[in-house]
Amino acid sequence: MLVDQAQLQAAEDFAVLGAGERAALGSAALLGHLPTEVADRALWWQRHLVEVLTGLSPDAPAGTRPRPEYDPAVRSLAERERSKAAELAALGEEISARTVKRKRQRYEAGGVEAVVDHRLAPHASLLGRADPSVVSAIRQAIAESVDASTRTIEYARWRTEQILAAEHGKDVVEMPSRATFYRLFAKLSGGVHVTGSARTRRSLADQPEGPFRYEQVAAPGELMQIDSTPLDVLVRLDEGMPGRVELCGLVDVATRTIAAAVIRPTTKSVDASLLLARALTLEPMRPGWIDALKMSRSVLPHRRLLFLDERLEHAAARPVIIPETIVCDRGKAFISENFRNACRALEITFQPCHPRSPAEKPHIERTLESVATMFCQFLSGYLGRTAEHGGRNVEDEPLWSMLEIQEFLNEWLVAKWQNRRHDGLRDPGSPGRTFTPNEKHASLIESAGYVPLALGADDYVELLPATWRAVNSYGIKINHRVYDNAELGPFRRQPSGVTRKRDLWEIHRDPYDANWVWVRNHWEGGWIPVPWKHLGSVPQPFGDLAWNHAAADLRRQGESDPTEEQIAQAVTELLTKAGQGPGSGKGSRTPRPSRRDQRVAARTRAAAEVPGPRLPKPGTPPARTDDPLPHDDEERDGTQDGPIAKVIPLGVFDPFKEADKRW
Repeated sequence: MLVDQAQLQAAEDFAVLGAGERAALGSAALLGHLPTEVADRALWWQRHLVEVLTGLSPDAPAGTRPRPEYDPAVRSLAERERSKAAELAALGEEISARTVKRKRQRYEAGGVEAVVDHRLAPHASLLGRADPSVVSAIRQAIAESVDASTRTIEYARWRTEQILAAEHGKDVVEMPSRATFYRLFAKLSGGVHVTGSARTRRSLADQPEGPFRYEQVAAPGELMQIDSTPLDVLVRLDEGMPGRVELCGLVDVATRTIAAAVIRPTTKSVDASLLLARALTLEPMRPGWIDALKMSRSVLPHRRLLFLDERLEHAAARPVIIPETIVCDRGKAFISENFRNACRALEITFQPCHPRSPAEKPHIERTLESVATMFCQFLSGYLGRTAEHGGRNVEDEPLWSMLEIQEFLNEWLVAKWQNRRHDGLRDPGSPGRTFTPNEKHASLIESAGYVPLALGADDYVELLPATWRAVNSYGIKINHRVYDNAELGPFRRQPSGVTRKRDLWEIHRDPYDANWVWVRNHWEGGWIPVPWKHLGSVPQPFGDLAWNHAAADLRRQGESDPTEEQIAQAVTELLTKAGQGPGSGKGSRTPRPSRRDQRVAARTRAAAEVPGPRLPKPGTPPARTDDPLPHDDEERDGTQDGPIAKVIPLGVFDPFKEADKRW
């Protein structure tokens, strides 16, 4: 009677009776770490034991019949073991039937590696016969070095002695010799960098113990990461003053697209918020860029997307990505209330990392490092990633301004980064093929779709840091500065109606431009631009950095509580003094400004020159984000073929000085 195997195993009353545990599968590859004679001896035992178990040796040709003394159908297992012992004794091997039985049992339990004679194999113990107390003390010394400065092995040996004396008493546990301690320390500190880079040591200690989590993303913007880092390039801030700046970037995990990247003197919450606005704004073609950088010439589906978003007509080959979730660290600029409000206004999920967990946002960490190695090192004034990699007299090299480096970075991201094949963008069906960020975005947009989101002028004001103040009779006071105009008349000494904020008024301001603030009209909606009342006396734009620096200088000069007019005048003198440069000759009466004054003034002016989405000025209609930039031939009127004349700005009219003039 024949029964189909599938039907037999599917029957409810089917069961396998009397089945023992399956023997382990042995592998000769496991013997590779053993000496040749030890491995050959194990394979020799395997051939004889297989014949005892099956009746045939492993290398027997097909159709071979078992020898009578090893035929399982005729002889029992014990008889076959005695026959094998007798055969080996005839060959000169003094092996008993009991030894054959013991080897056979080990082989069935653990395979060929179980029959290895470990007396002939070298000991592979990590610590050998080291005292467990010494090992524990060394591990404690290694753990203490994670957050400490880098020291030598000799310090670790001294620290180990101190730990043993504190736990067991002095001279109770014997310390190993210097050579033995060095060998033991090298084994226990492998991969920890105890005597190496402190930064690497802390980074390795912050890694999770378990496996790294792999984020499954299927659409552009589904998961994005933001971070900032000091740029390894010296820039010319103002009047030739060199200084360091920071790079703040936003990367899309699905496509590895750098959606936005800005260079600022210091990363503030307004920079992180406006970085979101730059990600939602297309990258326009700029004068001097070649036509190959246009989106219409790239692999992106420009023609089909143009029907959905007319702004793409004059755009460069960088996709516009709308974030859904943003992962960031716990830097002040990212966990600030302003950045949280910006994410909330744009309906973006805000997801901060755990403290000291760079592994939770590895993509932006590696992206910023790639920008440093692939872009920054080609710029004049490159400093190297650390002090030991830096050159001499880098500040004497011809340095680019922050505005020029930002322009270079924008073009490099479009020309190089978006068209560079990324190792993390591979086809699961064909792992050998890699994609560029633009190619990956073009493939994902087919399934995820594209919905344009254009920001207006009021949206940029919403992204600025917010504070709450009262509208008094004299106006609004913020950081000893008074802002006032006629439009605040109906709101003076009036409650805003926001009871949870004690009826104060919501005010947004740009830290890099202290000349204007925007007051939210809680009664009728919209924004009220309010200027600083001393705006006419200080024509240069400046921000909180210059203001706080001038206030600190006045306090050092003995002014316990400097007035607003004094601070404003000090700011004007600071910017003017730094702009004049050093005095010429011994008889010059103009004192040379300190490097700190020059640096503050330079960083303030550089921050005001950074291109990108700018705030609307009062009385001007909001600019369209889809207007193409004019080309070089459109900017010239045909009369500027010669050298451009030097522009001499007019001074501020001072009626008191005019009255003293003699006509």
